[in-house]
Amino acid sequence: MDLLPRSPGEFGSSRYWDRFFRQRGQRPFEWYGAFPELCPVLHKYVRPRDKVLVVGCGNSELSEQMYDMGMCEDIINIDISDAVIRQMQEQSGSKRPKMSYLLMDVLQMDFPDAHFQVVLDKGTLDAILTDEEEATLAKVDKMFAEISRVLQVGGRYLCVSLAQAHVLKKAVEYFSQEGWVVRVHQVAGSGDKQQFVLPVFVYVMTKFRKIPGSAPQILEICPEEQDKPMRVESAERLVAAVKDRQHYALICSQLSKTPCGEQVSLDLCDKESGRPRYTLHVVDSPSAKPSRDNRFAIFIIPQGRETEWLFGTEEGRSQLSASAGFGRLVTVSLHREQHYEGMAGIQAELSGKVMELAPPGLPARQQVPFLSVGGDIGVRMVQHCDTSPLSGEYVVEDVKGDGTSYFRRLIFLSNRNVVQSEARLLAPVPLSGQKKRRKDKKKASPAEPPTAIDKSYLCCEHHKAMVAGLCLLGGPDPLPGDEAVLVVGLGGGSLPLFIHDYFSQARVAVVEIDPSMLEVATRWFGFSQGDRMRVHISDGLDYVAKLAAEGTPAQYDAIMFDVDSKDLTVGMSCPPPAFVEEPFLQKVKTILKPEGVFVLNLVCRDVRLKESVLATLREVFPLLYARRIEGEVNEILFCQPSPTGRRDPTELGARARALEGDLRQPGRPWDSSYALADMLQAVKIL
Repeated sequence: MDLLPRSPGEFGSSRYWDRFFRQRGQRPFEWYGAFPELCPVLHKYVRPRDKVLVVGCGNSELSEQMYDMGMCEDIINIDISDAVIRQMQEQSGSKRPKMSYLLMDVLQMDFPDAHFQVVLDKGTLDAILTDEEEATLAKVDKMFAEISRVLQVGGRYLCVSLAQAHVLKKAVEYFSQEGWVVRVHQVAGSGDKQQFVLPVFVYVMTKFRKIPGSAPQILEICPEEQDKPMRVESAERLVAAVKDRQHYALICSQLSKTPCGEQVSLDLCDKESGRPRYTLHVVDSPSAKPSRDNRFAIFIIPQGRETEWLFGTEEGRSQLSASAGFGRLVTVSLHREQHYEGMAGIQAELSGKVMELAPPGLPARQQVPFLSVGGDIGVRMVQHCDTSPLSGEYVVEDVKGDGTSYFRRLIFLSNRNVVQSEARLLAPVPLSGQKKRRKDKKKASPAEPPTAIDKSYLCCEHHKAMVAGLCLLGGPDPLPGDEAVLVVGLGGGSLPLFIHDYFSQARVAVVEIDPSMLEVATRWFGFSQGDRMRVHISDGLDYVAKLAAEGTPAQYDAIMFDVDSKDLTVGMSCPPPAFVEEPFLQKVKTILKPEGVFVLNLVCRDVRLKESVLATLREVFPLLYARRIEGEVNEILFCQPSPTGRRDPTELGARARALEGDLRQPGRPWDSSYALADMLQAVKIL
């Protein structure tokens, strides 16, 4: 039996609905859910003594159930189908004497003005507003005008809808311009019985007298999990908020039916501010053969560790999921702007929500484990946040790493999953003669993290590789002398500081385009200038071009580029494309000594672009080595202007060991992770 219309326009035809209800018979047809799902919302806006008009009632049982449950009795139902009106009169007339059914068109009603406190519409607006043709929009305007006419001031128009963008936008714009308050409720789903994949919404338009002039619009949304409405600033933002919830419902529906081939990412926002609170990644392990008890788990990433390869990359999360042994793992990142009440608080907050992301066939009462590293949520303390005209918003934060170590990080919020600079913090040293706390004294509160910077420690693997590249400096003996080193890109200053402190005669010039970064490095990362360390606030492109144009003899033994790109649309985040164009690289070569080394930190996900960059480098520098950084996109390129200095990885390892031996002086801290020889034995000659 085909009940679908031949065209959307038939939804407004009485002939279509007569045929529809004759063919359907006595079975009620519930558009967009039944009374149990709608009751919590209707109960807020329908009072027992209200006069209620139900437009486009069809043979829905909603009015009957409202009547029988005592929500309201003075209900008039109208519809354009004579067949359904006669059916409902016969079915309900004697049982519910205060409720009536009338044959009437919502576009032209016979009721007097201001006759009702509530107009209830369950799917009628959606049936009429099938497109945005001029004739259709005129019909809708007429419908809204009639509803407005028959409602009293303070009355409510309750419209149950699937909230297609054009439908919601039309309703919100019309009534908000009339001075009405508009609130949108998301109706809680009804589990396996839910008729639609997309969620159902109820628009609540409350009538106020129109104030002359430009009165502020009041637009609100109430997500299903909370009663308190959230104010939004425009109709566009309200439509976008509804669209986000529809998208989430589609994702949940897909995840409940089939494993996800690709990782799914979504944000859960704070109820009060609307800002992201949790970022979730859903990872399925096709190779896993989970038992009944390890089909689904939630992994809370400790604060400050979301940038690590294991948690911050798709490959890393896949590895984490496989090693955890669960069929589906949901990783949860915590946002720095939010406050969390420990693991138990997070578990209580997320338990209901994450079950919507459960894999197919998971029993409803299945216990789902919450996992983490070390069983806690980590420590993150934002020390400073500001905005730079060049770098945008940024934060300096202290985070707890493995064990007892703390690290200070610089993060640009335009790319919040990338650590721009990082330094280890020194553990506080007890004062000599300080007495131990007596056992019977009250325990001390948890220690604050240290604040002094460990300048001897390089946190970033690519910085270690860049330092190792200095053993390529000419001559048979790679021991450090009075090298002149140019570093483009300051960040927190860890790289130039290390070179300054460990190459005791080296003269280091740093070029940084953003003066805010010099202030950050000095105040928060222990950076300082001196006789052998100078910072030049300039665009690196201009600085190098100026030196090359002066025509002075080549002056630098080593040139290092560690500069990020602000253009996130390019597949290369370090360096900016202009830094690897052939004319500029020729200028770099001009100011580099013949036996010197140019070290470039390349971060490029675009394979074709990367090949193009490497080809350009080979045109300018005859000798090119590459060192991939394990688990990261970074690749460190060592470029030399003369092919005569070519050395195989074994020789490079020997030179690196000699350099490391010289740098490891008595009384000077040295971390075993530096392993300069290992760094260079893994290079590839391009």
